[in-house]
Amino acid sequence: MIDTPAARNWAGNVRYSARRRHRPATVDELRRLVAGSDRIRAVGTGHSFNRLGDTTGDLVSLAGLPPTVDLDPERGTVTVAAGLRYGDVATRLHGDGYALANLASLPHISVAGAVATGTHGSGDAHGNLATAVAALELVTADGDLLTVDRADERFAGMVVSLGALGVVTRVTLDVVPTFDVRQYVRLDLPGDALDAAFASAYSVSAFTGWRTGRIDQVWRKQRADQPPPPADWLGTRSAPAQRHPVPGMPAENCTPQLGVPGPWHERLPHFRLGFTPSSGDELQSEYHVAREVAGDALAALDAVADRIAAVLQVCELRTVAADGLWLSPNHGRDSLAIHFTWIGDEVAVRPVVAAVEERLAPFAPRPHWGKVFGLDPASVAAAYPRYADFRALLAELDPAGKFRTELLDRHFPRS
Repeated sequence: MIDTPAARNWAGNVRYSARRRHRPATVDELRRLVAGSDRIRAVGTGHSFNRLGDTTGDLVSLAGLPPTVDLDPERGTVTVAAGLRYGDVATRLHGDGYALANLASLPHISVAGAVATGTHGSGDAHGNLATAVAALELVTADGDLLTVDRADERFAGMVVSLGALGVVTRVTLDVVPTFDVRQYVRLDLPGDALDAAFASAYSVSAFTGWRTGRIDQVWRKQRADQPPPPADWLGTRSAPAQRHPVPGMPAENCTPQLGVPGPWHERLPHFRLGFTPSSGDELQSEYHVAREVAGDALAALDAVADRIAAVLQVCELRTVAADGLWLSPNHGRDSLAIHFTWIGDEVAVRPVVAAVEERLAPFAPRPHWGKVFGLDPASVAAAYPRYADFRALLAELDPAGKFRTELLDRHFPRS
């Protein structure tokens, strides 16, 4: 049994329905558990805000498996235990002189969970975190251990898999030589300069409270050997002190700013691994739209800006490069990700989420699979060209529905 009271997700808005909770110490123990269960789901660090990871059967944590990190310099990869946090993997990699090309805003999230839901960082040239996956090892429904890599024709459907195809035990990731980054926070960006801001650095995030027509903060993460932004960069001003994206939250929780150079894993995330990233009293939603319609999509939201602002902590805008992964929110199109961190009041937030989705509907939005959303299954399916292929893969690898959840049944009904 799990020896921690992880009966809820990180935000506390989901109480897991599992009848039993487990923490296997070995892959063989996990295999026996999966083979003997009729319904089972793996849970990572609990950073999903919906019931994607919920089950009425067995809930299994991977935190007890050996925390392996195996670097292969010749192939330019690292193979890691799926339950490890990105921050822990990054620390080990940096010590060996290597890096991942990008990281999400939170280093606290597990590798398997982030990959399975298409979680991402930011940068015009960077795909989401799943695009760095070179191979997966997973326990399938019958308890067998399966390894797939990019040579397998099913691979593109198995990376962003929503945990629906098996319990991932190890993930192989592409690595690059380690590098240093400087982070600058700029204030009060004109809305029409957003594309120029995104194109200006290695990784760029823009934050707005939807209370004015301008961007409140731009977090500009550039390689340390690049020149700093000029004093009048895009009509902004430099933040005179360390900032948190959410007004009123302690800035010491955030990674160093003010242009101080530091290793990639201590600058690309917004939050420091050793600190609580935020209060946890929040809900989150996120929608990905194609870059070519991003301006129109943001303009469409202006009609409900007052409603958004009333229940919003902060909205983050990021860019993500296109990929070929079947269920990736960035499949086949460069994207703008519109991320909302709401207050923790679901009754107040849900109607606003519906209003946001109504305004975005003409732009074929793809929701983040692990966030709060209410888009109807038909519109979500229509936004994914390989939707039918994934349903077929789901039927092939989990014909009895062992890894299914209510959310999966809603969006991927059985034939």
